[in-house]
This record gives sequence, structure tokens and C-alpha cells, in this order.
Amino acid sequence: MSDAFCSDCKRQTEVVFDHSAGDTVCSECGLVLESHSIDETSEWRTFANESADNDPVRVGGPTNPLLTDGGLSTVIAKPSGGSSEFLSSSLGRWQSRGSNPDRGLIVAFKTIATMSDRLGLVATIKDRANEIYKRVEDQKSSRGRNQDALLAACLYIACRQEDKPRTVKEICSVANGATKKEIGRAKEYIVKQLGLEQGQSVEMGTIHAGDFMRRFCSNLGMTNQAVKAAQEAVQKSEEFDIRRSPISIAAAVIYIITQLSDDKKPLKDISVATGVAEGTIRNSYKDLYPHVSKIIPSWYAKEDDLKNLCSP
Repeated sequence: MSDAFCSDCKRQTEVVFDHSAGDTVCSECGLVLESHSIDETSEWRTFANESADNDPVRVGGPTNPLLTDGGLSTVIAKPSGGSSEFLSSSLGRWQSRGSNPDRGLIVAFKTIATMSDRLGLVATIKDRANEIYKRVEDQKSSRGRNQDALLAACLYIACRQEDKPRTVKEICSVANGATKKEIGRAKEYIVKQLGLEQGQSVEMGTIHAGDFMRRFCSNLGMTNQAVKAAQEAVQKSEEFDIRRSPISIAAAVIYIITQLSDDKKPLKDISVATGVAEGTIRNSYKDLYPHVSKIIPSWYAKEDDLKNLCSP
């Protein structure tokens, strides 16, 4: 029970809520203060009669505006049992005869969701990838192309646009066999098609080395202090004209930071964690080495420590 102002009693009184009728009643005079109230609490009745688990949820998935019917169509399942097999198969045959224009989209969205889950991506990136694929599919010009590469490219572009970029190698690892070259071609095709649709170039977002730093450091199991130093070093490296890819610079900075710490990481482990070849890391390290004193934070390493770094 709670308190509310009663117009008959002219004061605050205790009220009782009648859940069956939705009425709020004064406990002293019986006046109905509010009727037909909406109960916003959870409804925990279970309607599951086919599964062993007592799942209280009895609603379907959310609506999908990218599908023709909003994702609210009905699919006839085939229940187990002898008497219903004929009826079920008959209904199933009639259902299969009906053309579902969204069948291809549903399969594509499921593939994108699987790839997103394997990469640990948030729902906004998955939804953006679905939207990009739908726009490309609506142009009816993607037939005959590698579908796995096309879906992977949509996910890559979505990550870039949501400022959570992933390397092509990371996307390739969950792309159902699509190669880096195929994903790259698919990405160029999608950007071209979206550009023709919009009448202007597609904004992809700028990649910075710092975008990959925390994830790469986590893969190597680096300490929080080392991660913080690596992030500061990457930010300072942008002040210099180092003509290397952001991923290569991130890998080289991690190599420098680990060499200055007690927990030194071999170049091979850094190459595996970042997906950058050992030779590329060495070349990036060679370009960063002249600027090490200005890049590495002074609180992390002194000048004497920097002199102990091996020369490239």
C-alpha cells in the first residue's frame, strides 16, 4: 500500500491497488481515486507447452523495418507426433510454395549477426551492416558476386562508420572462407554503389592507430600501465610524418613499450596479436625509432632506458 491524496477525506490516506480491475481505492472511505490503470510491471505467466524449460517470455523478436513485413510473418513448424505429420507436411508444402521476398535478406542478416557475435561487436554495428546490405541489395546489382565477401565488407564498413574499426584480417577470420582480396573488392563495390545512390562519396570514417591499441594490448595480456603508455605514445606519434598504416604504427608502438618493460614480448607474439607481419613491424619500428624520445611518455621510461633500445 502507498499514500495518496483523497478528495473525499481531504487528506493523505493509504490507498489499495486492485490489480484485477486496475483501480486505486482509498482504504478509509472506499472512493475509487483512479480506474483502469495500466499495470507496467512484468507479466510472468508462461505459455510454453512444447519445451521443458519454463521460459516466461511469450513475445517474439523485435520488428525489423528492413523486412517487407517487419519481421512479423508466421512460419509453420513441424511438430513431432504421428497424427499431425500429414497435416504439418501439407501446410509446410503450401508454405514453401509461397514466395517470401525477404528470404535472402533473413539469411544474410543471420550471417551478419553470427559474424558480429564472433567478433564481439555491439548491436549498433550489426544494425548498420544490415542497413548497408539492404541498400546494396535493393539496387539488384549484386547477383553473381561472392555473398560471403559482400556481407563481410558490409560489416567492415559498418565498423568504420561507427568509429569501432576492425582490421580486414579480423573480418576475414569470421567471413566463412572469403579472402582479404575478395573482401577488399566487395568493399570497393559497395562504396561505389552507395556513392551512386547518394550522389556523393560515402563517409567511411578515419582510422587512427589508437583505435586498435586497447584491443591489441588486451590480446597480449599487457598491464594497465603499459596500455596507458602505449595509448599516449600512439597519440604523440600522429604529430610526426610517419608514412605507415595505423595498424603497423600500433604494432610498432606496442613492440617499443614491451621492450621497455619487464615483461618483454617477442616480435612473433606481437605479430600474431596484431595481424601485422614481423617484417612490417620492423620497418615501422625503424621509422619510429628517431622519434622515440618524444613519443614515449617520460613517466614510463627515462632517457637511459630509451638508449638501451636496440637500434633498427
